[in-house]
Amino acid sequence: MTGPPPSPVRAATPEDAHAIGRLLHAFNEEFEEPTPAPAVLAARMGQLLAEGDTAVLLGGPGPHGLAVLRFRPAIWTQALECYLAELYVVPERRGRGLGRRLMEAAMDFARSRGATHMELGTSETDVAARALYESLGFSNREGKPDGPLNYFYEREL
Repeated sequence: MTGPPPSPVRAATPEDAHAIGRLLHAFNEEFEEPTPAPAVLAARMGQLLAEGDTAVLLGGPGPHGLAVLRFRPAIWTQALECYLAELYVVPERRGRGLGRRLMEAAMDFARSRGATHMELGTSETDVAARALYESLGFSNREGKPDGPLNYFYEREL
């Protein structure tokens, strides 16, 4: 006997802005980060999606997860670079492969847009996310497996 089919992953449209706002709000609340209201996030994401430098992939029928991708021109090549701004799966759907399907779809989507590089940041304590990213070939080492450790810095301006 087989289990249910995998949850579908699809590219979001501006009409999905309310679902995106709901998921981003839930994400920030879960990790006790300040967050605008879902409607405010929905309006902002609708704007970003319409501008074209941001893409969102949605997973599951709820949807139950998302990957937010930001694109920018690369400096060293004519290609694009992709930044995974957010990856989130609602707690009750974790451990079922939706995060992996979102990440695999995100990498495929980024390649289809002409990106040759994807970067992301995560916290040291997010062991599950780090394991997922590393299993997909992401590294926190510069240039080679034994290269220096990469650091990600941030600051409010």
